[in-house]
Amino acid sequence: MKESRTLEYKAAETNTFLKTVSAFANYEDRNIRFEELSADEQNLTFDVLGSRIVEHLGIENFDYDILKTLNLYSDAEGYSNGAAILSDKSSFPGIDIAKFGDSISIINKRVTLEEMSILESFEKAVEIYRDYYQYEEIMQSLRKTVERIPEAAFREAVANALIHRTWDVNARIRIMMFDDRIEILSPGGLPEGISKEEYLSGRISVPRNPAICNVFYRLGIVEMFGTGVLRIMALYSGSASKPDFDIAENSIKVVLPVIADDLDMTKDERSVYKIVSETQPMSISDITAISDFGKSKVTGILKNLNEKGAVAIEGNGRGTKYRKKL
Repeated sequence: MKESRTLEYKAAETNTFLKTVSAFANYEDRNIRFEELSADEQNLTFDVLGSRIVEHLGIENFDYDILKTLNLYSDAEGYSNGAAILSDKSSFPGIDIAKFGDSISIINKRVTLEEMSILESFEKAVEIYRDYYQYEEIMQSLRKTVERIPEAAFREAVANALIHRTWDVNARIRIMMFDDRIEILSPGGLPEGISKEEYLSGRISVPRNPAICNVFYRLGIVEMFGTGVLRIMALYSGSASKPDFDIAENSIKVVLPVIADDLDMTKDERSVYKIVSETQPMSISDITAISDFGKSKVTGILKNLNEKGAVAIEGNGRGTKYRKKL
C-alpha cells in the first residue's frame, strides 16, 4: 500500500513537471512573454519597488491596484514573473561584477548581486561603478566630479541589460571592469524581428520585457523610445575612444571605454589610435597592415600618441607592442 502511494506520488510529480516544461516550451508559440507567465512563487514583497514608486511618482499608497496598472498582478493569475523579478527577494539570476587588475587573472573585487529586486541590484552596480571610474578634482574653491567613463552611459547599458535580457535563461548579467573599459554582457540576443543595423541605429525598438521596461521608464531610469544605443554614443561624441556593441545569437556585449580626449589628436592620429584600441597589444607590422599609412609614418604617429599618454609601448626591438592606454 505504501509503495503504491509512493508510485502515485512520483507519477503525479512527474506529470506536474512535464506540464511545467510544456508550458515553458510553448509560451512563445502562444504569443505570451515569459514575464507575463504566473510566477511559481506567490509569497512576494515589494518594499523596494513600492518605495521607489511612492518617492518618484508622488503616490501615497502602493497597493494591488498599482501592481495591476503595471501589469504585474491579476486576480486570475496572481503575481507574474515580471513581478517576481522586481520583488525584494528575486530568485532569478542577478548581476556578477568583477574588477580586474593588470590582467584578467587578477581580480581586485568580486560582487554578486542577487536575491534582491533588480532595482536594488541596478543601484548597487552604479555605486560600484562610482568607486572605480569617478573621482573629485578640486580647483581652487571648486569641487568637480570627473567621470572616466560617463555614468549616464553605464546606467543606460546596465538598465538595458536588465530590461531586455532573456529571463528564462539561467545566467547572470556579467559586468567586467578594467582600467581602460567596462564590458557588460547580457544573456539573450536581439528580439525576433529586429536586425543588428536597426538596433544600432535606434530605428526600431522591440522590448522583450515591456512590463519591466515600463517600470524603469516610470521611475525615470530609461527612455521609453528605444534610444539607449544612441544616447550612449552621444555621450562619447567628444572622445577618441568609442563604445562597441558586440551582438551574438545568444548575448549582447556593450563595451564602454574610458573617455579619451581627442582635442589634441590630428585626424591621422585618431585613425591609428582607433586601430590600436580595437585589438591590443599590437606590433608595428600589425598596425601598418590595417592602416592607410606606411611603417615610418605609423611609427611617428605612435610615438606622438605615446607622448600624449594615449598609447603605451611594451617591450623593445622586434618584440615591441603597442596598446591603448586611455
